Amino acid sequence: MQDRSLLEMRGIYKSFPGVKALKNVDFTLREGEIHALMGENGAGKSTLIKVLTGVHVKDSGDIFIKGHSGPVQIHSPQEAQNAGISTVYQEISLCPNLSVAENIFLGRGKTPIVKWRDMNRKAGELLDSLGIAVKPTQQLASCSIAVQQMVAIARAVDMDCRVLILDEPTSSLDESEVAKLFKLMRDLRSRGVGIIFVTHFLDQVYEVCDRITVLRDGQFVGEYEIGSLPRVQLVSKMLGKELDDMADIKNDAPTFDAMKAKVVYEAEELCSSEGIKPFNFNIRKGEVNGFTGLLGSGRSECVRAIFGADKVTGGRVKVEGKAVKINKPIDAMRNGIAYLPEDRKRDGIVGDLSVRDNIILALQVKKGFFKPFSKSQAIAFADEYIKLLDIKTASVDTPIKSLSGGNQQKVILGRWLLTHPKYLILDEPTRGIDVGTKVDIQKLVLKLASEGMSITFISSETDEMLRTCSRLLVMRDRKLVGILTGDELTQNTIMNTIAGGEQK
Repeated sequence: MQDRSLLEMRGIYKSFPGVKALKNVDFTLREGEIHALMGENGAGKSTLIKVLTGVHVKDSGDIFIKGHSGPVQIHSPQEAQNAGISTVYQEISLCPNLSVAENIFLGRGKTPIVKWRDMNRKAGELLDSLGIAVKPTQQLASCSIAVQQMVAIARAVDMDCRVLILDEPTSSLDESEVAKLFKLMRDLRSRGVGIIFVTHFLDQVYEVCDRITVLRDGQFVGEYEIGSLPRVQLVSKMLGKELDDMADIKNDAPTFDAMKAKVVYEAEELCSSEGIKPFNFNIRKGEVNGFTGLLGSGRSECVRAIFGADKVTGGRVKVEGKAVKINKPIDAMRNGIAYLPEDRKRDGIVGDLSVRDNIILALQVKKGFFKPFSKSQAIAFADEYIKLLDIKTASVDTPIKSLSGGNQQKVILGRWLLTHPKYLILDEPTRGIDVGTKVDIQKLVLKLASEGMSITFISSETDEMLRTCSRLLVMRDRKLVGILTGDELTQNTIMNTIAGGEQK
């Protein structure tokens, strides 16, 4: 190991049935360093962290920790903790019904007798030393999420952690809470603690980190000092698109004339409970537009606000020029808006229901469950969209959970097309499906737009967005930072806008 290295992971491999999650990954953490672990969805960040913390056992490779003479074997979270590795997750894993002091010392008593005064005194001293302004006797549930995370960090510090993993710690915090957390992180860095910081917020990485390691598709891309990696270069390494090799991609959609098309939906200063900054948005008849940005940038939160799937906290909305209130999905549906969600298994399919019942579900909700369709009507609807979308299923009665991912996605798409929407939102409609089905869905999007439907299309694959969209709204850190049209629709421009306009 190098002199300052606290932790080294070398040649790490990890596979799951049918998936090689990590392939020859290296990672080095030094004393007194805040090190960002970056990568898009599926890059391998979570798997690497779980290997390091003993949640998953690696297939091969070596882990070295300072103070140990050779490679260490970590088979459980307890073994990781014993080796000085602690993790604070986005979802706090403490006991909200207990006090702050009880949470700090939970499970660490050597005798069944609790000396409450001593415990509260020690907790108070620890909290003071870390600058955490909370009383030891305060119930954890009464503390903000930021303070709860700091208490979890205090617990880790008191357990002599030398490697602290912070997994998306700022996703639910406001700016002032983030500032307090960063102050604590810098304090720990000055004490020699090595911090692995997993986040999707680029601004925060450049504010607090010393180094960045980038993973892509389960493989190590590189390790970089923060000052030597401009943001636009970081974005290109995460997306796998080297700037020098990029060529403009021709937009295959028919030319869209925004001046001639009427506005179908428009929002002013729209915001929701999920932390997106107020944004303005509109879409015209026959237009395909999209939200783009890195994972966690606020793409999905924007369209969920438009559909009323998240709690709308402000803003004004018009549909075809008429002011309307869209506070929940049924309001959106009644105004001709449809939404295919990002997570089809959690928010889309109803696994135990048949293909037929999944297809008619949205139209039945609009009509009301006290006015059910006849079986012959339901079969006719299902047959129509099975044929239209070429859904591979044994029959309309087949449980949807037995279909492939691509065919499940087509069923959900058929469900929304059956409602004949004016405005269709597709969030990651091609994720996890085969190339042939992806092409089918892209062609269908362009066909529907040519027939007058307005469509918002979101994809993690920039090429796909460029092939389908005539206008892109660029998100960064849950804020709308740019709108691109015409000649601006190139990989380079998108990545520069995501990165904050740097041209280095």
